[in-house]
Amino acid sequence: MNDDEQLLTARDKGIPARAVGMTASAFLATEPRLDEFWTPLVVLDDSAMRANVATMAAWCAQRGLQIMPHGKTTMVPELWKRQTDAGALGITLATMGQVRTGRDLGLDSIMLANSAVDPRSLAWLAGELADPDFRFVCWADSVATVDAMERALRGVDPARPIDVCVELGAAGGRTGARTPEDAMAVARRLAASEVLRLAGVAGYEGSLAHDRSEQGLAAVRAYLQAQLELHRALAPLYDEGELYVTAGGSAYFDIVAEVWGGAERDARTHFTLRSGAYIVHDDGFYRGISPFDEGGPGLPDGPHFVSAMHGIARVVSSPEPGLALVDAGKRDFPYDEGLPIPRATADELAGPWHPVDATVSAMNDQHTYVRPAQPLAVGSVVRFGLSHPCTAFDKWRVLPVVENVESGAVTGLIRTWF
Repeated sequence: MNDDEQLLTARDKGIPARAVGMTASAFLATEPRLDEFWTPLVVLDDSAMRANVATMAAWCAQRGLQIMPHGKTTMVPELWKRQTDAGALGITLATMGQVRTGRDLGLDSIMLANSAVDPRSLAWLAGELADPDFRFVCWADSVATVDAMERALRGVDPARPIDVCVELGAAGGRTGARTPEDAMAVARRLAASEVLRLAGVAGYEGSLAHDRSEQGLAAVRAYLQAQLELHRALAPLYDEGELYVTAGGSAYFDIVAEVWGGAERDARTHFTLRSGAYIVHDDGFYRGISPFDEGGPGLPDGPHFVSAMHGIARVVSSPEPGLALVDAGKRDFPYDEGLPIPRATADELAGPWHPVDATVSAMNDQHTYVRPAQPLAVGSVVRFGLSHPCTAFDKWRVLPVVENVESGAVTGLIRTWF
């Protein structure tokens, strides 16, 4: 059953009462408007998402790069399809549970940006590999990881060896072998395995810096250069099959392309980015760090992303001057990489919207503290810019898609699968 055939229920927060019991496709056929929906809401801008996907696809193609966007950002198969239809090699996921969900939702090309050591999930994976059209690759950062995978696969007999990239890390980073020597030991162990296959070099540069300072960018460049050096060193251990060199979150993919631009290329090696947040961008963390932010170095003539996710909440209290409480909180909007940013206000969801001068000072589970320069009427609505899409989608089962941020026309309903 595809998402359009799923029945909408009263458990899907925000949807209109008349939609309960209808399929998404049947409801959309009635040409719904946003002002039918209950607050709070997170709304997606269709035109912005389409522009962001096209921008990233064209930029990668111009540089001879592949992309396997990190699908855990959204866990929405409809959005994954937009990315693969635009040329993505596949979708990256973070856990074996997500991999199983992705397979059930139709994915046939998956990178697990993690190690896989759970015996039960590896036994399941061994069965999936009987499908010759299923591309799968995961990571390992220690000999102990390889040993654990081999123990789990003992007696399971996968139809073909599991592709595994050596994950290179760095001191102070997240996972990953801490030295090239440690990484070489992992590679030798993989190359000697009968059930695993050495498939390249992987890693994540995003944990090494959190801004675009000279020091932060230098750390990222040094790490990416070490990745390339490791890839070259592994050449005698590689077989004739496909290989991967993969890095690139949503913050430093331009630096990845810059460093990789000097690398030797061959037809069997996929130099692969994993940026995932670009499809919706944001008004907070990525707006401040992405090279393609609409206010960043990509303008005026270069590529840029536009925020495509917006929070909408209703004023439920104005208990004292300079304070308004709205009906959205931590259960509805992301807050781990910055608080929501008030952008506009209206009497109702249909608009018209007007710019608002306000800030957010705090959030509770189901309230957000808005500090407006001018009073906000109880019952009015506020549209917020949000920060960090990776912790936005997981708060919602169904999200409405509108033509654009100012439009009240609902053109889609997307369902998340966290």
